[in-house]
Amino acid sequence: MSDSSRDELSPPLQDIAANRRAQKWSRQELIGRILWAFIRPVFALSPRPLWGLRNSILRLFGAKIAANVHVYPSVKITIPWNLDIGAETAIGDGAILYALGPITIGRQATISQGAHLCAGTHDYREADMPLIKAPITIGDEAWICADAFIGPGRKIGNRAIVAARGVVVKDIPDSVIVGGNPATFIAPRQEP
Repeated sequence: MSDSSRDELSPPLQDIAANRRAQKWSRQELIGRILWAFIRPVFALSPRPLWGLRNSILRLFGAKIAANVHVYPSVKITIPWNLDIGAETAIGDGAILYALGPITIGRQATISQGAHLCAGTHDYREADMPLIKAPITIGDEAWICADAFIGPGRKIGNRAIVAARGVVVKDIPDSVIVGGNPATFIAPRQEP
């Protein structure tokens, strides 16, 4: 491989100073994030059965929360106004909703304990590594099992299951079970 072709394949050297100077958030978003930092302890310290209180707090910060949603108090939410959660969905203990970009979770979905939905990354191909706020969509009746990771920009189909500790780096179609790192097909999900 010649030196010139190697240079074409290599990402540029990182310019961390340029990344830190970049304007990633509007003034309104920055104020919202500061206010959320002050309110988040109230959310986290609320007793477990107070689903309605936590839903109200999230709605106050712009989240779209449908009826009968259960978000546990230990869920870590980065930016609530980027959330859209369908009816009768549950977000389990210690789940991480890293909502730098929009996260949409369908109705009757389950996000199990410790699952990580990561709707943000950086473009490594650019020296200043600009922030990418890539949306995540979780379909109706999908189940993201314990400690699974859903990467930025991914879509999980309706009724799909991502097995415990699965790492999703590609979109997952409807009604399949996937697992592993990276997540691969295990079996179709049977109708109940």
